[in-house]
Amino acid sequence: QVQLVESGGGLVQPGGSLRLSCTTSGIRFNMYGMGWYRQAPGKQRDLVATMAPLGTTNYADSVKGRFIISRDNAKNTVYLQMNSLQFEDTAVYYCKANSFTSGHIYWGQGTQVTVSS
Repeated sequence: QVQLVESGGGLVQPGGSLRLSCTTSGIRFNMYGMGWYRQAPGKQRDLVATMAPLGTTNYADSVKGRFIISRDNAKNTVYLQMNSLQFEDTAVYYCKANSFTSGHIYWGQGTQVTVSS
């Protein structure tokens, strides 16, 4: 059974930082591209950052220079370090795993990030 479990969300003031984690099980983690997406109320789910199996990264323009995606293949975990958080970063953040070989896609259940003063 495939599971993606996000953690690390919460309430933070503008300018603050959070680190999200997504721990996976049931997949060959080092064969999967991993990504973080977010969905604000009433909006579509948007890409935040992705990391390919060999480490190539991609970021949404709105988070470049503030967020960093990383992965630890030994721990089957992908991280999202979020710095200089802004009100507009408030959303539910989802972890996504996509296989570069089979095309399978899996999502986590999401973790809420709220930026508020």
